[in-house]
Amino acid sequence: MQATPVLYSFRRCPYAIRARMALKYASIDCELREIVLSNKPQAMINLSNKGTVPILHLTDGSIIDESLEVMLWALEQADPDNWLDIENEHGRLLIKKNDQEFKQYLDKYKYFQRYPEHTQLYYRKQAEEFIELLENMLQEHHGLGLVSNQLSLADVAIFPFVRQFAHVDLEWFSNSQYRNLISWLTKFEENELFLAVMNKYKPWQENEDVIPTHINEFNNQERELEC
Repeated sequence: MQATPVLYSFRRCPYAIRARMALKYASIDCELREIVLSNKPQAMINLSNKGTVPILHLTDGSIIDESLEVMLWALEQADPDNWLDIENEHGRLLIKKNDQEFKQYLDKYKYFQRYPEHTQLYYRKQAEEFIELLENMLQEHHGLGLVSNQLSLADVAIFPFVRQFAHVDLEWFSNSQYRNLISWLTKFEENELFLAVMNKYKPWQENEDVIPTHINEFNNQERELEC
């Protein structure tokens, strides 16, 4: 039986980022297996034929292959700042809107060449409906959180996607009217929790004799922050 949970991850994937942040926040020691999406290891495919990250392989043999479920599992183990206690139905609905609606327009905005039916500006305008909602929610809570005057599960679950949206055209976003969201995003990007889970690691190879990398290790690995 494996000594610790194993997390299959890809550094820049927003779903994987939020899962890693929750695991780090909860101080859960996991063996981190950085994968290459164009060459997924068979061991990962054998665990979940979805073939997407993150996948958390628990010590009892069970798996969690949805990023939000990984977050919830981690917070059930430890939640020092009470992210779950201040969560509410509005927060869960916000995450659902992020995952099911905003992410689709975000992908089309970022990879607009693949979707020639409309212009990049059109896709950005569609995505901005959600961005405007977040801006208004932050204003309501004094810029401190989306559903409360402090961070919660919703903030951490949505942050990596807003970050990806912002970096499609960072100059435009930095000069946009979304002042609360810009400040909120900057605080996240400068937070040690985020920085710690963005360390650069060598991709994991099956049957390779390497020392496992653990998600709770702080080290001087090079950090890659591009989206």
